[in-house]
Amino acid sequence: MFKITKESKILNARTARLKTSHGIIKTPFFMPDATRGVVKGVAKAGLLKAGVSAMVVNTLHLYLQPGIKVIKKAGGIHKFMNWQGPLLSDSGGFQVFSLLHNNPKMGKITDNGAIFKSPIDGSKHILTPERSIQIQFELGVDMMVCLDDCPPNSASNKDIEIAVKRTIAWAGRCKQEYEKEIKKRKIKEDKPKLFSVIQGGMSKNLRQQCAAALIDIGFDGYGFGARPVDAQGNFLHEILKYTAELIPENSPRFALGVGTPEDIVKCAALGWDMFDCVIPTREGRHGRLFAWRQKGKFSIFNFQFSNSGNKRKHQKQYSDFYKAININNSRFANDFKAINPESKLPELREYSLAYLHHLFKIKEPLAQRLATLNNLEFYLDLMKYIRQGISKGTF
Repeated sequence: MFKITKESKILNARTARLKTSHGIIKTPFFMPDATRGVVKGVAKAGLLKAGVSAMVVNTLHLYLQPGIKVIKKAGGIHKFMNWQGPLLSDSGGFQVFSLLHNNPKMGKITDNGAIFKSPIDGSKHILTPERSIQIQFELGVDMMVCLDDCPPNSASNKDIEIAVKRTIAWAGRCKQEYEKEIKKRKIKEDKPKLFSVIQGGMSKNLRQQCAAALIDIGFDGYGFGARPVDAQGNFLHEILKYTAELIPENSPRFALGVGTPEDIVKCAALGWDMFDCVIPTREGRHGRLFAWRQKGKFSIFNFQFSNSGNKRKHQKQYSDFYKAININNSRFANDFKAINPESKLPELREYSLAYLHHLFKIKEPLAQRLATLNNLEFYLDLMKYIRQGISKGTF
């Protein structure tokens, strides 16, 4: 069940409630990546305090290690990682294709699926649309993603056309396997949500063809395929906007891999509902901390409107609402202010920046944990303020 609760009168932003078998999620929402069944360095209690409602697990990595047999024996991924909230699993395709694009000797992509060698032990594996769905059912997640062909942004038009055809064909096979698994497992209520991914690169025509075919097959939600930025790091506003508008209004829109705080805000304004990215946790582990300039205030967004028929156009002047600091910088060695004096987490209020700087210098694992918690709280507060802004009509 996906129920829209509020729509912005200015932008395409909206709030909604997404019901899963492990709870209802308020959208827009952000999911940290628990790639191998864990957010590195942070246990469940810390995740809950930071405000995490749902997370993403990685199908391929869990399949390779510890293996599906172990997770089944534990009673599913929720019990294995001691998490009672919603979980989404990716298809495993992005990781496999990234591996093969970067190192063709590791395998090949065919119309049937991907043949690849494990980066762990070199063993040979085949990932087909059917196998991807089977693995995700074995994990027992609340939301799963179809296997799609995700070429890099640098791919040729011909390669992107091939990827779109494969994505559509594989989505159909995923849907068929999904229905077989539902019947075999006798699941009548709380069925996992199945998402397909819209590919097409920068071509609006290919995006439209892909979206139309996927909508015809029918899925619970739809995602944006490919990176949301170009090779120079520029946000792909036009194609993200266009793709969002192709997705049925009553379906959740998943901006896979988005992203930076500013890109999340931009995508939420375009009507995207779901986000996931490694940025807050990975950056935290390297000593990069996110902090507010104007906490929860999006008055920095100035909109200018002009009427064009029945459409309202807007131009957005954007400026930073946050800052990112490198705690490894020597200027923090004697900075005794709290890491975040307004945090919900006692450790972020009680430990100083100078102490955190010291922990990173001595390579103490606690440093990565504190920085990760800081960034997760920032991201989840960001989503809360976006939802509040939409509800109040200020976003």
